[in-house]
Parts: sequence; structure tokens; C-alpha cells
Amino acid sequence: MSIRNAFATMAIALFAAGVAAGAGAQQRREGPCAADVKKFCGDVKPGQGAIAKCMKAHQAELSPACQEGMKARAEKAERVREDCKPDVEKFCKGIAPGGGRIRSCLSARQAELNPACAADIKRAENRRPPAQ
Repeated sequence: MSIRNAFATMAIALFAAGVAAGAGAQQRREGPCAADVKKFCGDVKPGQGAIAKCMKAHQAELSPACQEGMKARAEKAERVREDCKPDVEKFCKGIAPGGGRIRSCLSARQAELNPACAADIKRAENRRPPAQ
């Protein structure tokens, strides 16, 4: 795999993880992992994937409902990665992943995206909490 392809794959994976985690804050407060987050990661400062890393470190100890929710999110991230891979490579080449840059790039081109990726972006935007 060339460096360019490796970078594109990494960018897509990070974008997909961001989309799949879009509901992360809501899930921490009221989803199937709320009690587990509080129990295992309550002292972890949110940001930069810190809570996700903490939850992964405690994966074997999580409740069955939380484990199932995490599995579903991982599957969703993989689907988004596959749905949006061609569009990321076409429209967002050279954009450094992180900080929502890939998602912003795709959002700006939403009318030009393949239908599956456009639907994923729209769902992610609908989950995003309002700016304060």
C-alpha cells in the first residue's frame, strides 16, 4: 500500500469513527453505556477520544447492553468508512484528518456525494448538538 493510500485509508477511518461517535455524548448521558461510563470512566476528561479509550480498556467488564451498543457503533463506523471512501478520496485528498475536517469537507460537497455517503453525513449532522 502506498503512503498516499495509507493516508487516505487513515483519513476515512478517522472520519467514520467521528460519524459513528456523533451520538457519543448523548450515549454517555442516557444510552446503554451510561452507567458503565460513569462507573469506569467517570473521572476521565472528555475529548480526543479519551472516554472511548477508557471504555475499550474496560471492555471485558462492560454490561452486555453496553458491549452490544459498542459493537453496533463499530459496525456503523465500518459502514460509513466504506460508504464514504470514494468521496473522501475524490473531494478531500490532502486534508489532514482530525478535528472534523474530513466531515466538514464532505458536508460542503453533500450534493455531489454518492447517496449512501450523503445519507451518512446527513444523519451525523442531525445528531450533532446545537452550537452554544
